[in-house]
Amino acid sequence: MLKVRLTRSPIGSTQRQRQTLRGLGLTRVGKTVIVHDNEPTRGRIRAVQHLVEVKS
Repeated sequence: MLKVRLTRSPIGSTQRQRQTLRGLGLTRVGKTVIVHDNEPTRGRIRAVQHLVEVKS
């Protein structure tokens, strides 16, 4: 499992990046979610790595 926290605002990012954040369950700055550690999830995190912080 991974802890993912939204650290920066998605304002100014692309629509696809905002949809990725929504898919991860990150809806507002400072929100933390716990997600499964698998390849699809890591790909989503990699797409928005400049907006999130990840802890294992």
